[in-house]
Amino acid sequence: MSSSTAPKSFLLVTGLILVAAASRLLPHWPNFVPVGAMALFGAAALPKRWLAVIVPVLAFYLSDLALNNTIYASYYEGFYWGMNYWTTGAIVAMAVLGMGLLRNVKFSWLKVGGAAVSATLLFFIVTNFGVWASGMMYPKTGAGLIAAYAAGLPFLLNSLAANVLFSGVLFGIARYSGVPTGQPALEHAR
Repeated sequence: MSSSTAPKSFLLVTGLILVAAASRLLPHWPNFVPVGAMALFGAAALPKRWLAVIVPVLAFYLSDLALNNTIYASYYEGFYWGMNYWTTGAIVAMAVLGMGLLRNVKFSWLKVGGAAVSATLLFFIVTNFGVWASGMMYPKTGAGLIAAYAAGLPFLLNSLAANVLFSGVLFGIARYSGVPTGQPALEHAR
């Protein structure tokens, strides 16, 4: 990729991640959102590792900010600026997973699908553990931990379907547009 197309690629990738995050504001099935797809796509397509983490986290935070202060405003007193650290940690972990599986490797749809499945399971494990660890819904016992994971199971399939579908959409648009995925650090370094 020439240095003149690198800024256009960066803007397209960042724009796609922001649009994916904004899609959380549209009506959707529970947990049918592109959170894992955003993290994986950023990990594979953004030129710097720190951007691969910051852009998806910031996009998610902005969409959460909008959701928490409109749709879920009745749950908060005043404007809510906070974030869920377990969810944010899971997004960071998914981006790191994506860097390990999809960055600086030859592109493969099979790798993207495998990463989407892995990211979904990682998000499920981290966020449901966080719900249990908060002690607000489940007792801090082994049985409470099992109950927290069992309660999350109905949402797991929607998360998996969304991450596979939206990963396909994001990576597909990038491939169609000529944006390199899998080898961004090598391509942009020239």
